[in-house]
Amino acid sequence: MIITKFVLSIFQQNSRLVACESTGRAIAIDPGADSAEVVEFIRESGWELQAIALTHGHLDHVGGTKFLKDKFPDAEVILHKDDEDLYYGLPLQPSMMGLPQVQLAALGLEYAEPPRLTRNWEHGEKYEVGKLVFDVYHCPGHTRGHVVLVEKNEKKVFVGDCLFAGSIGRTDLPGGDHDQLIDSINSNILPLGDDFVVYSGHGPETTVGEERTTNPFLNGSYMASRGRYV
Repeated sequence: MIITKFVLSIFQQNSRLVACESTGRAIAIDPGADSAEVVEFIRESGWELQAIALTHGHLDHVGGTKFLKDKFPDAEVILHKDDEDLYYGLPLQPSMMGLPQVQLAALGLEYAEPPRLTRNWEHGEKYEVGKLVFDVYHCPGHTRGHVVLVEKNEKKVFVGDCLFAGSIGRTDLPGGDHDQLIDSINSNILPLGDDFVVYSGHGPETTVGEERTTNPFLNGSYMASRGRYV
């Protein structure tokens, strides 16, 4: 497995290209903004972009989908059905988040209509990229349709905005639910094993074991009901 990270947009979002080394087939996970660098890297690597694999529908994870799809029209675009409203509502998302319309162009947050989805992720499906096999788990809480992609042979999990080094995804936006997110992490991510490397949508990589033991939202040191640490 070859993993290449590009930090994009004002949100400093981790967009990643993941390729099967032996076949040259690749996916783009969460292209957060238009990036000529990403396109050039795919072409120079000689990879076949199989899919644009979206963990969820927030603008900082899907904002570059149209740009990438226009350059690689044969690539699938895949998202869970429960985030279709966010995805197809992309041009309106900045306003929904309270960003002033007059500032959107300067911030790089003016969006055209995104391309049609090819299909939806299904919980429990196995998605093959060359010799790589990703297990897809529906992990709602940050958004209703959030998924994580797990490559068990490589011991790597791409978690979008479910889990970060020392934190978890925000749940104060429409579709967010704190208790649901914690349940998703406990049910689908922590059982993978402490040696799994966690690739988050923002910030550095971590491991399941590190988060199990030190993350205050997972080890019991943060009381969500009181909103404070103990």
